[in-house]
Amino acid sequence: MQKNKTRLTAAEIASLWTSYMNDSMAKCILGFMLKDLDDKEIKGVVQYAYNLTTTHLKKLVKFFQQNEMPVPNGFSDNDVIMSAPWLFSDMFCLTYINHMARTGLISYGGFLSMSSREDMCEYFTNGLHETSVLYNKSTRIALSKGLLARHPYIETPDVTEYIDSKNYLSGLNPLANKRPLNAIEISHLYMNVMTNAMGVNLSLSFAQTSSTKEVSDFMLRGAEIANKHIKIFSDILLQNDIPTPRLPDVSVSNSVTQTFSDKLIMFHMSLISAAGTGNYATAAAASQRSDLAMNYERLSIEIAKYAKTGADIMIKHHWMEKPPGTKDRKNWPRIKTDHNGKRSSHALFRFGS
Repeated sequence: MQKNKTRLTAAEIASLWTSYMNDSMAKCILGFMLKDLDDKEIKGVVQYAYNLTTTHLKKLVKFFQQNEMPVPNGFSDNDVIMSAPWLFSDMFCLTYINHMARTGLISYGGFLSMSSREDMCEYFTNGLHETSVLYNKSTRIALSKGLLARHPYIETPDVTEYIDSKNYLSGLNPLANKRPLNAIEISHLYMNVMTNAMGVNLSLSFAQTSSTKEVSDFMLRGAEIANKHIKIFSDILLQNDIPTPRLPDVSVSNSVTQTFSDKLIMFHMSLISAAGTGNYATAAAASQRSDLAMNYERLSIEIAKYAKTGADIMIKHHWMEKPPGTKDRKNWPRIKTDHNGKRSSHALFRFGS
């Protein structure tokens, strides 16, 4: 097997490792979805997504082998019980694919922007293109079936304007009138309502099928937080006479049979929590009204605390796989020498000893 002479950078190693973890998880979820889908169009796009993850995993394994790196454990057939009853409706599966494709676009864009080796750039460029195709396919089908919550329309501006007062940036004073939302702020509020709605359904489906009360309670807490954030964002939209998203009925079944391993569903929640934090950070930076930015920052802290609780649970049960990292140089063994420069036969020591 030919080995690339150019070493992988830390960013490229991180991108490969993260891609493998995400794709191995996605393969388990999508494989389970496929067995119970009835709608041919939806099944086709889920099959397309499943084929992508399968192809990606094969290529990623080759990258690890060519660069003499251990292949992550990730997730396997042991993390999904294919004989479990159906859990996700066809509509949920389509909405899930669309949501995860949107997240994948951000991920692949980030991986590509941090890569420099030719084969890495090519792989992540292809991943970005394939995910774009998946997003467009799922969006087109969702539109045709009336399952896509489209962003609201606003009046088209007649002229270009400039901000003429610092009051445009204010919003924290409860006694002062807040200016109307601009298009950028509306788009982020709307998107965060929709992503949290997906989080609610996913959390509830995991809660009812988990085999561990601790994990089930954690999932229910996630649904509670997501519902709270939906209300906050929706109220802001309504205060500005902007309709809230008309979310489709993307129900899950009432099955309580364990479907996925607790390790997998905890990882999945950590993934969407990280994505949510990223969405809020982007929204806070883009929002020019100070109360909106403050809301996003405040709610991000709540997600961070929730994610920390999840990480503690995963570490407790040995479910959290460690990403590649550098050696702890402070604890490397050192050989003592005498005054003549000869090594002592018994003198291994550590810094600070």
